[in-house]
Amino acid sequence: MPGVILRNVVKSFGETDVIHGVDIDVQEGEFCVLVGPSGCGKSTILRMIAGLENATDGVILIGSEDVTKTDPADRGVAMVFQTYALYPHMTVAENIGFGLRMNGIPKSVIQQKVSETSRVLKLEPLLDRKPKSLSGGQRQRVAIGRAIIRDPKVFLFDEPLSNLDAELRVKMRVELSRLHKEIGATMIYVTHDQVEAMTMADRIVVLRDGRVEQIGTPMDLYSNPHNRFVASFIGSPSMNFFTAEVSAIGLNIPAISQNIKPDIDLQNMLFEVGIRPEHLKLVPSKVGAQVDLIEKLGGLTYVYLEALNGEKIVVSTHEICNLRLGDFAKVSCNPSQVLVFEKHTGKRMYASPTALS
Repeated sequence: MPGVILRNVVKSFGETDVIHGVDIDVQEGEFCVLVGPSGCGKSTILRMIAGLENATDGVILIGSEDVTKTDPADRGVAMVFQTYALYPHMTVAENIGFGLRMNGIPKSVIQQKVSETSRVLKLEPLLDRKPKSLSGGQRQRVAIGRAIIRDPKVFLFDEPLSNLDAELRVKMRVELSRLHKEIGATMIYVTHDQVEAMTMADRIVVLRDGRVEQIGTPMDLYSNPHNRFVASFIGSPSMNFFTAEVSAIGLNIPAISQNIKPDIDLQNMLFEVGIRPEHLKLVPSKVGAQVDLIEKLGGLTYVYLEALNGEKIVVSTHEICNLRLGDFAKVSCNPSQVLVFEKHTGKRMYASPTALS
């Protein structure tokens, strides 16, 4: 399956630029996820790849072919939308094969391809049903089947799971990942849900305000974010951010009463530190941060605290938590897991802090 390349792609609506010179390379056979908050431009980029929106400037390639000005029907892409867009008067089999029938494909060929597609998606027992008798997950699989049967060069998914309940979303994430491995197609998937992005993607493109903030594998973005925005967007619960100050003995983080020693000079600089909730440790104490809220999720517990300086702290732990509301605890971390960011730009400062004795 061909890859997709965007070079300096710009999209404007009137005098308003919404996509600002985006460069993205999606490798052949890759599952690439575009993620970001609402309004960041991810669906607009997907629609430009599909040809449903015209790029104002720049180049879009599918494989080695420039499709920037190509009609959507000739781009060899198939798109699955948030809404299933199934024909209610048609059966599952008729919905899946509709596109081929419109292209004049012989009935025997359509039947064979519908059979193959339904096997891949485990839809064989449902072929004679109408959409109204299907669950949300089954309807979404039919919509995906309608895309698969066309043998497209590239699959495009625009938040296809957002209408499903939480349990079904998890199941469909697994199904889509399995489907990708089985057919080996190039897939570009749009979502605002960073958990979907982390669990499904080969690589993630993080977008904000029509610009690419960072591209990398899920663990690259988690472990090595380039800026504060990526650090805060990737990971659940979100990263803690604390004020810190340079002292005579190192870098002091008042919220967790800990001193560390960064390997870069932070004198005369404005900065803050970031620490993920799962990288913090709690020790019950008579002084320290006070517990505001405890969320027990079975094998995982989230503890929300307020530090002596008023900053909020979230700790994620798999250990048994005996703290109660109003209790106090000392919070500590492994200094090697502390990230430092410039205060004004949010840019990551590549320090590798060490503990102070």
